[in-house]
Amino acid sequence: MPLTQLDPALPVIVLDKGSGYAFAVIDYGQEHNLIWVTAINETGEIWCAPNPKVRMASNWTMGRQIDASKR
Repeated sequence: MPLTQLDPALPVIVLDKGSGYAFAVIDYGQEHNLIWVTAINETGEIWCAPNPKVRMASNWTMGRQIDASKR
């Protein structure tokens, strides 16, 4: 079970939880989703979110827009 610390942390959106920073990723192997260890900005909670529930935050410089209808 590899755990990878992200340095720097990545700004992400966890569906149903809010925006925050992913600071680690857990990989349980090929039959499982990646797990993003994320600190939520608004509440300070730490959540381990499965890959399908995590979205990268928008980044104007990189041309990455978030479609509000998919939040």
